[in-house]
Amino acid sequence: MFTLFHHPFCPHSRFVRLALGEYGLDVRLVEERVWERREAFLALNPAGATPVMIAEGAPPIPSAAIIGEYLDEMHGEGLEDHRMLPKTQAERIEVRRLMAWFNEKFYEEASGPLVTERIYKRYMTEEDGGGPPSTDVIRAAKTNVRYHLAYIGWLARSRNFLAGDTLTYADLAAAAHLSAIDYVGDVPWAEDEGAKAWYARIKSRPSFRPLLSEWLAGVPASPTYVDLDF
Repeated sequence: MFTLFHHPFCPHSRFVRLALGEYGLDVRLVEERVWERREAFLALNPAGATPVMIAEGAPPIPSAAIIGEYLDEMHGEGLEDHRMLPKTQAERIEVRRLMAWFNEKFYEEASGPLVTERIYKRYMTEEDGGGPPSTDVIRAAKTNVRYHLAYIGWLARSRNFLAGDTLTYADLAAAAHLSAIDYVGDVPWAEDEGAKAWYARIKSRPSFRPLLSEWLAGVPASPTYVDLDF
C-alpha cells in the first residue's frame, strides 16, 4: 500500500494515480493544499509541490517523473509488453521526451495556469495569492491548449498511441493534464478529432474511473468530463 500526497486536480498527481491504476497498485490518498505550506509536508518535499509518494522502505518520493521511474523500476518488468516505460532505449527516450513535454511545457503554458486560476484560487486566501481569476492568464492558457491539442492529434494520427505502438507514460501524462482542465471545459475537443478519439480511448480505461469521480462543490463538471462517448 502506497500513500500519495496529492490534490485531486493537480495534473501531476493525476498522472501518478493513473500510473498506479495501470500497475494495479493500491494507494491511500491524502489531499494536500500546497499553498498552505504545511511544515510536515515541506519535510517530505522541501519544494512544496505535489505529488509526493510514500513507499515502505524508501524515502519520500517527490514529483511525477521520479515516481514514474520508481514504479517502472519496481513493478515495470512484470508487465512485459504493457510496460509503461518500454524496453528499448529509443522507445524509452521518446516516452521520456513526451512526459517532459506534458509535465513541464504543457503544465507551464496551459494546465498549470488554468488549474490555478479556475480551481486553486477558490480555496486560497488573499495572502496565499487567492482572489478572482485573471482573465488575461486564462485567455493566454486557453490559446496554448489549442496548439498542444493539435500536437496530440498529430501524434495520435501518426501512431497507435502517443509514443508508439503501446500505451505508455506519455499517454498517461497527456491525459492527466487534459482531464484536469476538461473538468472546467477548457479543452476545445471539436478542433481535433484525432486528439478527441485518442482521449476517449484513454478515458475509457479502468485506471481513469477514480479521476472521473472527482467533483468540486459548487463547480459542475463540463458535459464532456464523464461522458465516455463525447
